[in-house]
Amino acid sequence: MSAAASATHPIDADAVLWRDGADGRPGSDLLVVMHGIGSHEGDLFALAPFLPDRLTIAALRAPLQYGPGFAWYAAGSQMSTDSALIDASARGVLAWLDGLDDEFRSVSLLGFSQGGAMTLQLLRHAPERFAAVVQLSGFSFAGTAPGDAALAEAEPRVPAFQAYGSADEMIAREATARTIAWMQAHTDVEVHEYAMGHSIVQDELQDVVAFLDRVLPG
Repeated sequence: MSAAASATHPIDADAVLWRDGADGRPGSDLLVVMHGIGSHEGDLFALAPFLPDRLTIAALRAPLQYGPGFAWYAAGSQMSTDSALIDASARGVLAWLDGLDDEFRSVSLLGFSQGGAMTLQLLRHAPERFAAVVQLSGFSFAGTAPGDAALAEAEPRVPAFQAYGSADEMIAREATARTIAWMQAHTDVEVHEYAMGHSIVQDELQDVVAFLDRVLPG
């Protein structure tokens, strides 16, 4: 195995922003949120007041410096098949999850843009670990990953939420179409299109909350 194939970009545990669930952290459902390229852990954490209050929320900081913010990977493209670009950060998130002292009833993922790509890559590495995935204006890597077959054959499949903007200027239409096709083949996905650019809008957030309430009923 090459150094690139085995590298790990660790998560800074001191930078994680936590919101404890209404029932207390141990035994609650954990939602891990991951920001887009060039942003930071406080970005999606701003959504916390609008998400179901029973959930414990952990907002992670991506491990790579990228301008004034951070990135999960800093090279390649939305059409890349070189999963080594993102796998080092995926291994870092999985290692961080392994090190948690709290016992959570379930772990789910929510990510925007490059953070959305992270949600799918994490699911493809550890399909048994995650209860649900929310992928907002992101994309999947082309090619295959270790857990693809298990995801496709699972009964029931992992519930997933896919959102994209009809006027998104950042994510190529081909990448969005490929991502939707992959999710339909590997997850129990509901797909939502919104009249927006590369952003998160109120209707979308309301649909995310409804999805989480349905698949993580508490």
